[in-house]
Amino acid sequence: MTLKFLKIKWHPVTRQRWARFRGMRRGWWAFWVLIGAYVICLFSEWIANDRPLWIRFEGRNYFPVVKFYPEDVFTGSGRMTRTDYRALAASEAFAEGGGNRMVWPVIRSGPLESLKAADIKLPAAVTVAATPEPRVATADVDAEGHVVRVMGDEEFFGLEPGQSLGGVGEKADVGSPTAQGGGARGDRGSPGGFALPKTIQAGLEARFENKAAGGVDAEVDGRWVSLSPYAPRGAAPARVRLTFREELAAGARKTAVVDEKNPVYPEGFPVPGTEGWTFTTVKEQVRFPFRPVKGHPLGIDSSGRDVAARMLYALRTSLSFGMLLVLATMALGTAAGALQGYYGGKVDLLGQRFIEVWESLPFIYVLILLGSVYGQSFGLLLAIYAVFNWIGISYYMRGEFLRLRKLPFVEAARVIGLPARKIIFRHMLPNALVPLVTFFPFSLVGAIGVMAALDYLGFGLPPPTPSWGELLSQAQEFPHAWWLVLYPSLALFSTMLAGVFVGEGLRAAFDPRQYGRME
Repeated sequence: MTLKFLKIKWHPVTRQRWARFRGMRRGWWAFWVLIGAYVICLFSEWIANDRPLWIRFEGRNYFPVVKFYPEDVFTGSGRMTRTDYRALAASEAFAEGGGNRMVWPVIRSGPLESLKAADIKLPAAVTVAATPEPRVATADVDAEGHVVRVMGDEEFFGLEPGQSLGGVGEKADVGSPTAQGGGARGDRGSPGGFALPKTIQAGLEARFENKAAGGVDAEVDGRWVSLSPYAPRGAAPARVRLTFREELAAGARKTAVVDEKNPVYPEGFPVPGTEGWTFTTVKEQVRFPFRPVKGHPLGIDSSGRDVAARMLYALRTSLSFGMLLVLATMALGTAAGALQGYYGGKVDLLGQRFIEVWESLPFIYVLILLGSVYGQSFGLLLAIYAVFNWIGISYYMRGEFLRLRKLPFVEAARVIGLPARKIIFRHMLPNALVPLVTFFPFSLVGAIGVMAALDYLGFGLPPPTPSWGELLSQAQEFPHAWWLVLYPSLALFSTMLAGVFVGEGLRAAFDPRQYGRME
């Protein structure tokens, strides 16, 4: 591709720079990615909208995306209000097989449309969690270590009346088979004896001697034996109660996702109602913000609006704001720098003092003040930021014009009597465009970032204007909504990265030191 299609007579140096920029593949492709993204987002209404692109109704064609049609046109109700096209599409007039048809955009949601929870279609599935109930048994033991009475799941722990649990004060072998109290779930242990851990035996001895003792817990092969705290009484107790409880494994809890109307459980999963298990059923409910689902691939924000639609419209807003801001600031900065550099002397001195005073004004406070008085708007934000953002480029343009004002072609233009306006804009400005061209992408990136930051803080565009910063602000309020962080961050990062690549390519292409060597 060449510059001939632009119908402009380009200087040979400009053509060389353009060719060098084309040779820098990263910047060249990033340039076309930005151009393509902006062209696509200019047609956002045709891509994401809650209005159809085309309707064929009773032999006539309608284009709601470009023209307003009241409800009376399609229903004959006499109401001149906005048509609910979703309800209209579900009505009998647009039933399958009829002559009426609708063609919708790719994303059937607008950036300002708040969906209803009933509009979100979720799969008819529920999550069933089965948790085994830990088995518990109690045994009353006398001073000789014999079981007097047993209650609970005595079979699971291998307990029965008259059984010996190890004499008080005896040294029982905890690791012996008799100490394991049974094997698998439901197995019965050896009734001939059940050796207690030493800590439990010591606790029993203290209680039968009517001494104060604290609570004791001891593990016997994955099962726990407990003694409650004891305070001395008038007489020593005749029996002491031991509590046996099962310790569940880490993966004992099972979950399964099944169809709500026709549940089919996986093999090995206990069917609800099985004894010894506790079952809980959870069905997902739609609460905004909501995760990505069919029809809303990037999720839904806290107000029920489609994130994909708002992301697309936010791209157009960000790029439009950035380009308008950069053009405005560069125009102001070029004018200020050109006047100072061309005239010099007192004009330059007074201009520099004015810029120093103007630069010291707090931009954010001025923005908050004027926004509270006149209200937040796109135009106000653009105007306020533009009148504060031109100072940087004015320094570069002032330096360029100070360099050019003493060159022979400028002196010759003055001698032949050309007015200052023509000398500045027709002869000097074309030779001073390098700072403007090279700083344009970086200024665009900065403008997009500032807009996102202001929207995040609440000082930017008025709600409900689509904005990446506003989505990130919602993400701070709802930390679980990962889609409100991921997608706006990726869009902001990708756009700014592409702008940086373009800026690097232009800066390298316009750098005379890289291509101007003496041999």
